[in-house]
Amino acid sequence: MTEAVTAQALRAPKPITKADRPFFSSGPCAKPPGFAASKLDTSALGRSHRGTVGKAKLAEAIERTHALLRLPADYRLGIVPASDTGAMEMALWSLLGTRPVTMLAWESFGAGWVTDVAKQLKLDAEIRTADYGKIAELGGIAPTNDVVFTWNGTTSGVRVPNADWIVADRTGLTVCDATSAAFAQDIDWQMIDVGTFSWQKALGGEAAHGMLVLSPRAVARLEGEPAPRPLPKIFRLTKGGKLIEGVFKGETINTPSMLAVEDWLFCLDWAEGTGGLDALIARADANAAALDLWVQSADWIEHLVADPAIRSNSSVCLQFADRSDEEANRARQKALGQLLEREGAAYDITAYRDAPPGLRIWCGATVETSDIEALGPWLDWAWEETR
Repeated sequence: MTEAVTAQALRAPKPITKADRPFFSSGPCAKPPGFAASKLDTSALGRSHRGTVGKAKLAEAIERTHALLRLPADYRLGIVPASDTGAMEMALWSLLGTRPVTMLAWESFGAGWVTDVAKQLKLDAEIRTADYGKIAELGGIAPTNDVVFTWNGTTSGVRVPNADWIVADRTGLTVCDATSAAFAQDIDWQMIDVGTFSWQKALGGEAAHGMLVLSPRAVARLEGEPAPRPLPKIFRLTKGGKLIEGVFKGETINTPSMLAVEDWLFCLDWAEGTGGLDALIARADANAAALDLWVQSADWIEHLVADPAIRSNSSVCLQFADRSDEEANRARQKALGQLLEREGAAYDITAYRDAPPGLRIWCGATVETSDIEALGPWLDWAWEETR
């Protein structure tokens, strides 16, 4: 028997069982189980978002999201343009510049906020960074400083372990990109003054709309210490020195997609029906645990985040165990992803372009644990096939 034939004989057979829904993209993420476009209420389509029906739908989306996240009663929540990016840039441009600022970054999106603050706004910021798989130093931040950070780094799989490092009697604001943490992780909102997220992450909504959370302290800053720069209309949250309250009651700054709003209401229906926030977090935890069980059994892959205390339960990032040839690993990553997509076994699971070569598998609540369990054998098979 030749070596080639022997190697072929030793290969594991192609798995039979596939994920019912092989959607593991980290954004847009898997739709909620049971989703179908035909289930959406289309009565508001073709109607003005400023009319009675449209405004009521937008207000409902805000009120139910506020309740699902268990935000403090005096926190505002609004729908804003341009997904999480729009919400974050609205916050950065509108709030920063009157106080010292500390930037925390450990992956590409956090690095993007550093670029905005240091190079575009040209603020003299304290910048703390960490390599992929690690977290920046969280201790010793001056309570007078504004702080900007991601709760969960989508492209590195690193999350903050808790909010204990944020002091309650701070005078600076905490500005948090929470887009891949909201609805999957237990965020201590009392420690967050400005939070942002988008619809296409943990509840599987459609893209293009962001949500902005403001604490009373953030509102006081907007009204009492306006940012020292002109703002385009799409960023303005105040008028005549007062918060534009309508933004947080469904009077959006620009025209929203009412079809996307209906989709979001469907996502909220599912989330409430599955048991609310605690159930959503439990589903993400179960998915991440199932994936970790497979990782422990595989000798060719490992967690990018070695410390479980800071490892994401939503955007789980993995790296190849043999990292001696990055160029070859990039090619292998691409081939592996293409093979799994052709087989209909997994979609969109390759690592983010700036991260170390490997895989990124979404484990948020809209993914079924049984699909994560079905994925592992396919990953092992594809690894062997791409040798």
